[in-house]
Amino acid sequence: MEQLTLLTNRKRKSAARLTKSSKIIKTIIAAIQDKKGENIISLNLRKINEAVADFFIICEAGNQPQIRAIAENVERLVKEKCGENPYHHEGFSGLQWVLIDYVNVVVHVMTPETRKFYKLEDMWSDAAAEDHSE
Repeated sequence: MEQLTLLTNRKRKSAARLTKSSKIIKTIIAAIQDKKGENIISLNLRKINEAVADFFIICEAGNQPQIRAIAENVERLVKEKCGENPYHHEGFSGLQWVLIDYVNVVVHVMTPETRKFYKLEDMWSDAAAEDHSE
């Protein structure tokens, strides 16, 4: 429970809340699309009190090199266009699920198998989902 409190407090101390048209959201989605990420979904978590972010952006990649390319492109473009570095990132060693945390938006780049197993969309089914696949 202490960890949840830390995450919740981290969110409350962060910058203003995002909207689906925020520059960082658009930049992340464009970076994913640029590297041919598939099944791109954004989950708007703003109305869920327990959520640790305002948005999740979830996508799939068919192989490990593509997962790396998408994640690196997201970090590069967000830095170039929005001037932000991730608060935290993980998963670059295994490349099954790379998570990039920008505090108010968290990016999940996953293999299709990992996404089916963890079912983030089901876990956060109260969130409004929007499809961004081309």
